[in-house]
Amino acid sequence: MKLALPAAAVVTALVGTGIAIAGSQSAEAGEGLQLTMAQGGSASQQELRERLLKAIRADKESDSKLVEQPGGAEGSSQEASTSPSTSPSEGSGSSTADSGSAKPSARIIGGQETTISTAPWMAQLHFWDDQGGYFCGGAVISPTKIATAAHCVKDIKWYSNGVVVLGTDQLPTENADGSLDLHGGRIHEVKRQWNHPGFSWYTLDNDVAILTLTTPTTVPTLPLAQPTDSALYQAGLDGKVYGWGRTSSTNPDSASQTLKVADADIVSDASCQAAYPEATDTAAKFVAGNMLCAGAPPTGDDATTETTCNGDSGGPLVVGGKLVGVVSWGDVDCSAQGKYGVYAKVSTYSATLQARADDANWNRDHTADLLARRTSDNTLFGWTSKYASGKWTVARTHNVGNFAGKNLAVQTDLNRDDVQDVLYRQTNGDVYWKYSSATPKLIARGWSAHKQILAPGDVTGDELPDMVTVDSAGTMRVYPGKGTGAFAAPVTVGSGYGSFTMMRGHGDFTNDGKADMFARYADGRTFLYKGTGVAARPWAAPVLVANFSAMNAIATVGDVNSDGHADVLTRDKYGKLWLYPGNGRGGFGTRVDFGTGWQAYNLFG
Repeated sequence: MKLALPAAAVVTALVGTGIAIAGSQSAEAGEGLQLTMAQGGSASQQELRERLLKAIRADKESDSKLVEQPGGAEGSSQEASTSPSTSPSEGSGSSTADSGSAKPSARIIGGQETTISTAPWMAQLHFWDDQGGYFCGGAVISPTKIATAAHCVKDIKWYSNGVVVLGTDQLPTENADGSLDLHGGRIHEVKRQWNHPGFSWYTLDNDVAILTLTTPTTVPTLPLAQPTDSALYQAGLDGKVYGWGRTSSTNPDSASQTLKVADADIVSDASCQAAYPEATDTAAKFVAGNMLCAGAPPTGDDATTETTCNGDSGGPLVVGGKLVGVVSWGDVDCSAQGKYGVYAKVSTYSATLQARADDANWNRDHTADLLARRTSDNTLFGWTSKYASGKWTVARTHNVGNFAGKNLAVQTDLNRDDVQDVLYRQTNGDVYWKYSSATPKLIARGWSAHKQILAPGDVTGDELPDMVTVDSAGTMRVYPGKGTGAFAAPVTVGSGYGSFTMMRGHGDFTNDGKADMFARYADGRTFLYKGTGVAARPWAAPVLVANFSAMNAIATVGDVNSDGHADVLTRDKYGKLWLYPGNGRGGFGTRVDFGTGWQAYNLFG
């Protein structure tokens, strides 16, 4: 039922103003601060081309084997014994539920050819291993992040055997001399991967994933549908699905050389539920809220059907210029009468996906890390979170260098290159942006009297990271980020923010797709300012969420325990560090002891 296009599929999961942003300005006192984060991926373009060639050849070999089987892939004897939970290994001729050898499948039947200019964010995902080769689609949602299906990612080592091709509407082809024609596209390496932890091979629920590229791309990105975008899911609303998948429900060797687009109007949950009421040998069960159907119901005949098929897995369903669905699954027979294409509903998962898109960290493990300076010698350390023996802890893993002469450090990723940055302030009030191993760049001068400087994420609703400040008079301003480390002219929010002793923000604490902020008074009362996505009025009315009177440090660094929700770290007066796990509703779960001895550190990032 998955719709990835490996080679063969037994089941079909489809598969002005005080701001100086000039590159020539450097921080003299910033030298020695080395933010050389752990990076994955070092393959040359030649190595990546060799991977891609192997994937192409493996696809062809697998397709040939399937064509030779009586009745093709869908008619093979394997299918009869394969439950809807299986993820087929198209190159092996067998399938194994919940196994590392599982592979996905793919398709667009009907529809029409289109160009990459109409869908510049389209991504091709090519993979091979000893089980064969396969193909999935995806969509670029930030310069280093590809959204795709979990069944295209789980148990597969994309960072060693896979590649992503961007910028072309043609599949790569092998020339007679063995060389590779990318048709204007570019190969990208994957350095890390994430799939939803709740993904199930059996139910195909929670079928979303993220691949992180080693180097940023410049192609346009596709915005995510947010939890508040219910209007995009109205039945009958015009939708389009894109892919290079199979164009025939019976011929496994029918992938489209050219990108195709098909009409896929939104289908009501009731209709989708009626089409897939229970899991069977040929289809999974529809899960309202997590899945959606789209497109006219197939007729049972390819000639009169327009739907997704094997090879389209992971591809985007687009409504109103946003990613509303990820191609997930359908009936084994792609054109089976009344059996709609089924998609993972992006608005349900957008907060989690955005957290992954914003999860630049030290060790590439998709959990947020902590910066803290040792008071005795001003050494800045990076602490990485980890899970062991049934609990989450942090371990000191990076010596960043001497961090003397600074009185503020804020973790962020202003240029969206998946390398964690630091905004820091010198004791003279100058603020710098330190990214990768580059020389620090001056952001602003003379901000020593500023009471707060935050980098909470996207405050203005354009999916680019912003900066928020509170000056000495208590006036708040939002500096809209450009996604390059530069900022547009500030927008004044208002006054009255000077009475807070501590303001922190980094992440979405309410799962609505908007960055939020915490503000604490001297007596410990801590309020949540829920983000609105509007620069001039970025916060909803404050809500009291905690009393942190016993805490003398608060850090918001993102998702520490990898559950998809932004968290808060605090230090109490005894030097103990606590994790307050976010619950996605603006509150916290039971706090977790993260160890003692933290009185020896300050400037928590």
